[in-house]
Amino acid sequence: MIERLLPQAVSCRAVREDDPEARLFPEEAAILGGAVESRQREFATARSCARQALAQLGLPPAPILRGAKREPLWPAGIVGSITHCHGYRAAAVAFSKDIFALGIDAEPDGPLPDGVAGHVLRAEERGWLEHAPRGIAWDRVIFSAKESIYKAWFPLAGRWLDFSDAIVTIDPREGKFHAELLVEAPPGLAELGGRFLVAEGLVLTAIAVLA
Repeated sequence: MIERLLPQAVSCRAVREDDPEARLFPEEAAILGGAVESRQREFATARSCARQALAQLGLPPAPILRGAKREPLWPAGIVGSITHCHGYRAAAVAFSKDIFALGIDAEPDGPLPDGVAGHVLRAEERGWLEHAPRGIAWDRVIFSAKESIYKAWFPLAGRWLDFSDAIVTIDPREGKFHAELLVEAPPGLAELGGRFLVAEGLVLTAIAVLA
């Protein structure tokens, strides 16, 4: 489903269940250390999705390691993003000559847990929620949008972006969101626009900034 939110230049692969046949490169397995089996399956399936998405761009299988902030390290000339939540694993990749910044996120459909909204939402966003259309957990949509924003932001900015550093505005009718960043940003990232989808028990968001 995530492919519905992204332009054709982005290659995507998503699955609803962990793949018992998914295998890791030794360098990737070393990242997990003594992680429990469920975490190993999740990680391996997500990396398998990423390799399948890269293969659609013509790239051979290779380890996808992690940076200092746990971000995926992509081959030269590639931008990408990985997401996983209960019942969904997905990866999206593209050539950097086509896509400048890329971020995707998947969350279970439903309101944020108690105590989380106060940490995630700014006053402007809480005010909008008071009058938002019924039937959708908009607080979860905003949370997911901020996760996608961070994933698009960090590879280019190289620094943390707090939930309070972005104001997200939702367009419910168009299935879009807009983010105004409140911190100094690299060129092209001061304002970001993305799309969202709520379907099949999931909240999905994505940002793809054209090069």
